[in-house]
Amino acid sequence: MRATLPFTAIVFAALTAAAALPAMNGQAELGWVQGEVAIRSPLVAPPIEGQPQARPREHRRAVVFFDTPPHRNDGLVSGRAEMRQRDATFDPHLLAITAGTTVAFPNDDRTYHNVFSLSKPRRFDLGRYAAGRSKDMRFERPGLVRAFCDIHAHMNAFIHVFDHRFYAATTERGRYRIDRVPPGTYRVTAWYEGVDQQTREVVVHPGAAAELDFVLH
Repeated sequence: MRATLPFTAIVFAALTAAAALPAMNGQAELGWVQGEVAIRSPLVAPPIEGQPQARPREHRRAVVFFDTPPHRNDGLVSGRAEMRQRDATFDPHLLAITAGTTVAFPNDDRTYHNVFSLSKPRRFDLGRYAAGRSKDMRFERPGLVRAFCDIHAHMNAFIHVFDHRFYAATTERGRYRIDRVPPGTYRVTAWYEGVDQQTREVVVHPGAAAELDFVLH
């Protein structure tokens, strides 16, 4: 004798499947934006006193972001990030995070360091602390934050804080990718070191990549 499901169970299963279908279709309709940001005249980090460099370090990373994101709070996730103090530099030199993220500043050097900022979105001063220690700072407001060390004048870094998820920092080779973008037409900006930026328009199609390259000087 074959068992049969109760009528209520059949109805529940059908409703569950129907509710899941739009979500699956919605994911399939999302596209993404990817490309390259070419830095024609990269800035060079100043030499570190007492640490001769065989090759000057170039800053080649940029930040790419939507000027007007489709959904500011869609998939917005804050968490933890890290900017280390290593060889008397901030690593990474450029950090892009979501508002509400806590950034750790570990000291990997054998000397004292200090991390502070006078930027309007987040003014702070972590004070001086020794090798092996780390201090945290939470970034609540969107905007650009410049970080410095009051012991080593050459040390500086950039922290971009966004109130949406449609942004990406480039790799050292200049590549970037912004995922899960609803179809539409958007204005996207590439920013480099506060020296140059470029804004271009891009059209995102369902389930496809939109290629968008930038050249900054």
